Amino acid sequence: MTNALKVNDADIGHNFEALLSKIKAGEDLSTAEMSFLLNLQDEGQIEALFQQARHVRRKSFGTEIFMYGFIYASTYCRNDCRFCLFRRSNSQTTRYRKSKQEIMAAATRLADSGVHLVDLTMGEDPDILNGDGAGFDRLVDLVASLQQQTGLPIMVSPGVVPAAVLQQLAAAGAVWYACYQETHDPALFKKLRPGQDYHSRMQTKVDAHHCGLLVEEGLLCGVGETPDHIAQSLDVIKEVGADQIRVMNFVPQPGTPMAKQAPPDPLRETLIIAILRLVFPDRLIPASLDVAGIAGLRSRLNAGANVVTSIVPPGEGLVGVAQHSLNIEEGGRTTAAVQSVLQTLGLQPATRKAYQSWLKRRQQVVADLQLRTEAAC
Repeated sequence: MTNALKVNDADIGHNFEALLSKIKAGEDLSTAEMSFLLNLQDEGQIEALFQQARHVRRKSFGTEIFMYGFIYASTYCRNDCRFCLFRRSNSQTTRYRKSKQEIMAAATRLADSGVHLVDLTMGEDPDILNGDGAGFDRLVDLVASLQQQTGLPIMVSPGVVPAAVLQQLAAAGAVWYACYQETHDPALFKKLRPGQDYHSRMQTKVDAHHCGLLVEEGLLCGVGETPDHIAQSLDVIKEVGADQIRVMNFVPQPGTPMAKQAPPDPLRETLIIAILRLVFPDRLIPASLDVAGIAGLRSRLNAGANVVTSIVPPGEGLVGVAQHSLNIEEGGRTTAAVQSVLQTLGLQPATRKAYQSWLKRRQQVVADLQLRTEAAC
């Protein structure tokens, strides 16, 4: 990473306080320093890192936490990602496509429960990404209807789509475009996402910003990445200007080529959350309920996350991603369950006005960056 302090691996452990001071000063981390942080074992050092991440979050966001309602609208996908339960060739999963009526009903329940955003996610469903555009038209109409009925910002994640479709989604009321690279090492990307083009997927995020959409990027850890890969991801995320950055631990899925691969230590995800918070102090960093459910929320918030994602209403037949059924029907992924955890940590749900204010500020930042980029070309 640029402008990084050059140190020996052996020296870092003896200079954790100096490294912490460097982080507080906002200086870039070398790969050796990144490796040291990702492999922390000393409980005192881990807590010091998390405490600094919480301090940075408090300076930018106070004690307020944002909450995202999650609707997995379709579990059909044209891709064959090696890690995903819903990969095209997996016969050991249940497929569904929710109707517009079902999606609207679930979104209304989520809005009434107090979420700040509706996350409309799906696989790269061939029924939507068809050649004649009718699928895109239905998606654009759905986004417009959701925004009108709930009054909430909408996040969409249809996968790699043309820039013209992103423009239509923005005009329909979408605020966010989520498209996860999982890794920014092209070789590892090719292994995880066979048959997909690394650069095309990156370009859709650039296009989304040009269309006025905010962008969520995502990392998957425990899939063979090295500290070099993580450092590389931070550089790319800075370059693309991602507005929200998610990291999730890999969870083995039945019927996939990685079904027997051991998941990483849960600490790895929280360490990366803390690093993301320190490197990107003003961005949104999610704590997903989709890996460890409500039981894992506390550790992710303690690492500096400021968004709770994958809030799913029970009784709607909806699934999650990594842990597709965990805590959903038991009511463990509701705003009420989340709020009970927030209270124990001295945190509170943000107001919708506060979330809208953050969106407007961030949209202005993105617009200014676009203008400067265009002026430089």
